[in-house]
Amino acid sequence: MSRTNVLQFLLLGTIWGTSYTFIKAALEGLTPTQLVLGRLGLGLVFLVAILLLWSISLPRIGRVWGHLAVSSALGMVIPFLLLGYGEQHTSAAMAGMLIAVLPLATLAAVTVFLPSERVSGRKLAGFVLGFAGVALIVAPWQGASGELTGQLAVIGAACSYAAQTVYIRKFLVPHGLSPVAQACGQVVMALVLQSITLPAFGWATPSFSWPVVVSVLLLGFFGTGAAYVLYFRLITDLGAATASSVNYLVPVVGAVASTTLLGDSITWNMLAGVATVMVGLAIAENRLSWGAKPVATLKPIEKVA
Repeated sequence: MSRTNVLQFLLLGTIWGTSYTFIKAALEGLTPTQLVLGRLGLGLVFLVAILLLWSISLPRIGRVWGHLAVSSALGMVIPFLLLGYGEQHTSAAMAGMLIAVLPLATLAAVTVFLPSERVSGRKLAGFVLGFAGVALIVAPWQGASGELTGQLAVIGAACSYAAQTVYIRKFLVPHGLSPVAQACGQVVMALVLQSITLPAFGWATPSFSWPVVVSVLLLGFFGTGAAYVLYFRLITDLGAATASSVNYLVPVVGAVASTTLLGDSITWNMLAGVATVMVGLAIAENRLSWGAKPVATLKPIEKVA
């Protein structure tokens, strides 16, 4: 990496890692639906400004917009709502730790749905160890059923991001869209989908305290806007595999942010579970084989909190 790439990498990890803390703070005054609408709207403002600044055009009306709609549902609407619901029932620290399953879920989705990927004994062993790590993070034996529901929602969000990766690989990559145009198009479709489904979720009177307002602004402009630009820039410079390794940094930043700003506690099983997930992923990707070249695997083209 160049010095600029290193700074971009650290900034992206910081944005994504702190997102779970800001989601928790925003939920003090907003419902998950209101939070999703707010961050999507602000993210769109940011991305449209980038499009105009760089003179990039959105794709023409056609089949590609249908693919953008599906991708936005898998990578924005569904996971954003699940994260909002999940953090109503579990801590920001737990959410940040659980999102560590994302690279493993992506690898599993790619292996299952893309014919070019084969299931080997090494991958299977890595998957089993990784999901054992997830069970260790969740610790269902502790008996907090309400919190377990929130934790499962966060895991569901990670799996939705993983499904989006496969969909983008199969249906959007062949269109050769500009990464920024693709991101902007997905935010547009996500806003449309979220607006259509809004009556199903009802509407409560929001409470706009300064922590809520600041959190939504940060999640919109940075977590849903700038993060796309940074991530696609890293993919262009370093490739998807290297850029996606930022997901190793996210749980660390998330833990520091939530404990510092919200007073969340980190338990031994959370740390041990994240370490187990990372070891399982390393085994599945063949990163622990001495003298063997690591297998390059497809990683999330986009991920947000």
